[in-house]
Amino acid sequence: MVHGAREDGLGRSRGQGRGQESSGGGTLESAAGPDGILAAGPGRTSIFIYPGYEFKLVDRLFTNFHTPKSTLLMLVSAFAGRELILSTYAEAVRRGYRFFSYGDAMLIR
Repeated sequence: MVHGAREDGLGRSRGQGRGQESSGGGTLESAAGPDGILAAGPGRTSIFIYPGYEFKLVDRLFTNFHTPKSTLLMLVSAFAGRELILSTYAEAVRRGYRFFSYGDAMLIR
């Protein structure tokens, strides 16, 4: 459920050119209409984000380093591009970053 105050705040910040930051991304995207406007109220989601998806609402994504071949890796690849994510993951492995839910995180713009 997206509450009215949250909807208003997201609309204001987007209208002021500040964009939207999300952890996850799928929930906000599923509540956005085709025009990128967020609608308040209850609802269900069945969104599946993979490369080629055009983001309507989220401009920055804060997320963990996910497991290879996971749907979450597909989501971040859709957001930033497959090649950039794969090279970022290679660097994270080289530097010994921790993966999965309790590991290191990244902010993708």
